[in-house]
Amino acid sequence: MKTTVKALVVGGGAVGTSIAYHLARAGWDDVMLLERDELTSGSTWHAAGLLPYFNMSYATTHIHDHSIKFYKTLEEETGLDAGFFVVGNLRMAQSKARMDEFMLYAATAETVGVPFEWLTPSQIKNRWPLVRTEDLEGAIFHPTDGYINPADVTMAMAKGARQRGVTIARKWQVDGYEWTGEAWRVSVTKMVERGGNLVPSEEKAVITAEHVVTATGNHAQRTARLLGLKIPAIPVEHQYIVTEPDPALVEWRATHDQHPVLRDADAKWYVREERGGWILGPYERNAPARFLYDVPESFRADLFPLDLDRIEEEYMSMIHRIPSSEEVGLKDDYNGPICYTPDGNPLLGPAPGLRNMWLAEGFSFGITAAGGAGHYLAQMMVEGEAEIDMASLDPKRFGPWMTTEYAARKNEEAYEHVYILHHPDEERPACRPLRTAPAYDRQKAAGAQFGVVNGWERPNYYAPEGFSDHDARSFRRGGWWPYAVEEARAIREGVGLIDATAFAKHRISGPGATAFLDWFTCNGLPRVGRINLTYALTPAGTTRTEYTILRTAEDDYTLISGGAWHAYDEDFLYKAVMEKEAEFGRINAEDVTTKWGVFALAGPKSRDVLKALIRDPEPETALSNARFPWLSVRDIELGACPVRAVRVAYTGELGWELHHPMEMQTYLWDRLMEAGEPHGLRLVGARAQNWLRQEKSYRAFGNELGRDATPLEADLPRFVDLSKEFHGKAAMLDAGIRSKCVTLLIDGPADADPWGREALYDGAGKNLVGRLTSGGYSVAFGKSIGMGYVQPDLATPGQTLKVKMFDKLWEAEIVEDSPYDPKNARIRMDG
Repeated sequence: MKTTVKALVVGGGAVGTSIAYHLARAGWDDVMLLERDELTSGSTWHAAGLLPYFNMSYATTHIHDHSIKFYKTLEEETGLDAGFFVVGNLRMAQSKARMDEFMLYAATAETVGVPFEWLTPSQIKNRWPLVRTEDLEGAIFHPTDGYINPADVTMAMAKGARQRGVTIARKWQVDGYEWTGEAWRVSVTKMVERGGNLVPSEEKAVITAEHVVTATGNHAQRTARLLGLKIPAIPVEHQYIVTEPDPALVEWRATHDQHPVLRDADAKWYVREERGGWILGPYERNAPARFLYDVPESFRADLFPLDLDRIEEEYMSMIHRIPSSEEVGLKDDYNGPICYTPDGNPLLGPAPGLRNMWLAEGFSFGITAAGGAGHYLAQMMVEGEAEIDMASLDPKRFGPWMTTEYAARKNEEAYEHVYILHHPDEERPACRPLRTAPAYDRQKAAGAQFGVVNGWERPNYYAPEGFSDHDARSFRRGGWWPYAVEEARAIREGVGLIDATAFAKHRISGPGATAFLDWFTCNGLPRVGRINLTYALTPAGTTRTEYTILRTAEDDYTLISGGAWHAYDEDFLYKAVMEKEAEFGRINAEDVTTKWGVFALAGPKSRDVLKALIRDPEPETALSNARFPWLSVRDIELGACPVRAVRVAYTGELGWELHHPMEMQTYLWDRLMEAGEPHGLRLVGARAQNWLRQEKSYRAFGNELGRDATPLEADLPRFVDLSKEFHGKAAMLDAGIRSKCVTLLIDGPADADPWGREALYDGAGKNLVGRLTSGGYSVAFGKSIGMGYVQPDLATPGQTLKVKMFDKLWEAEIVEDSPYDPKNARIRMDG
């Protein structure tokens, strides 16, 4: 066995094998894969092998698309049949809401180039007469996917990896990881069979690897302990049953190709053909999480006892949908562990706090994702960045506050929600509330309907007593929409208060702070007492993080970034500090997120509210442009509360962010409410704020800003100082302008707005030219609004395009940047 390698992949399931293959294919000629048992002995062996395209994530759709295309090439390369049956996938809908969901998904599919067809109930019946259709609304059909044999595709990838020089060593277990400063020392033990169990032997070794990838599946919690990390990947039981041959299916197959995979989303199951019978795989309620801390040594390619009572409802609904299955007996049953994460998406990317350690864990659809995951992770490792933005799958999207209990309960919820309607405005209830700011109870009493940002409860909007957020959800304008309209209008016409406590906040100080931040970010640094918006770039020159920088002293800065990206931003920042401290001098980096609460007060009457509270020798002028100009920061006193006030507003109106000691939050909240009452102060949630920032063309990280576009492609040259050198500058310039960010006003349907996932076509509606990354409603213009990326030659105000919404094309026009108040007169309003 080799003891020194470029990259070590730990885990020999479909995902790990794919990663080893793709690293070798990308040019790394010294790759090794370790498997503690046999290849495919984890969840891979009992997977049903389905390859569903359906996913609301842009990145995950790309991953699934690559897998399906890649698997079709393996036999030609390796000579091994990967067992891919391209039978198509029919996803059926019993309700109009479900069809709306399919159409929203289809918008994402179009932007990736995934083929699909729409079918009516009668068309379904004509093509597949075994399916009952009288209670269906319709279906979406993917003709290019189907199902695959998990063991066969894994073995084909393993052979392809060996052909490219990968070493595969079976029956070796990792017992420890140690970073030497240059490489990983990985301690391993040979595993042997004893009494049917796999146990450690006396044979041990140490492997030195420059890079390590963990793809340990059900053993992720053991991996987490060895690395000193929290990895919220915990398995959940998944059952499926195999029936005896169905005579009606056998008869139909005598004159037809294989039956497509069926999915009745409202009944919560998939069904596919298997040797003349059917496989039924339900996603039922109350499937328990397993192996919260470890997989027993005795558990190898094993299964759990079947719990048929738990899936009775789904089984009966299969009989309803395929009546011929009623008289067919059961042949086999499976109940095995499948790893999940709290949001159902895998953890794919660099591990938090560690150098050259990569995670590929929590794949609930591992066969579907394996090929694409290997491809894009190899790009990240070999080239420094993937061609698509992988941030939504980054392992650091869950912070260190994560616990085993949280992960287990949320993973059970994610499993149960596989076929529950995925409203874009859904907020799942498990383990909530968990992280709450002091004003939470006051907000709840005022009618706040909360969403979750990195575990924090944050008001989405405010509604009257008795209003149900669950009932308000929709793929169109939900029941919450009128309240968000009034909140947005209040900011434009009066004054509103937004809780922005979830912002991530980091203090950077010390003798090396200024030189470091000048290198780390692309904009010039602000003067003392001022603020700047800036970006930290990836090695590929794309946008890695957006920061608002407050400079409070010569070498003292506060960096504010998106609350949803706290651990993601912190890891990137801290690693950069450690890398550059020797060059720039001592740099202090401190997470101050939970020390400071933040309220955003905005609107033309916001200055009047603050005047009633500010304690200053000259209160009438304390908030004037002369003493407190736009884009400046000052320490002030509001009543008895010390506040670091920032003259900025994400809504594009006169406003301040009020950073305050967290322990004084309820005091400040009460004072602001009292002072705001005479001025009609309205409480405002995140949804109205999201609409307002689009009227100002303010880009949002994770939407317009990400690792697949540079700040220049985001059309933000004013925040890029080309007179200085900064990380990623050369790569940014070399990238050129491949696409460009624009704002559009949309004449859409009367009952719906875009969600920011829709395809953009040219004015004739024939050619795909871009995609939306944000969407909503504009109170200023009285119509839908969106932001997105288009071909550079089309990124001109006045250019007309078409937006695909609910399977129809709607008129859209590119408008000038910041269509609302383009000269920022309202933000600079004096008084």
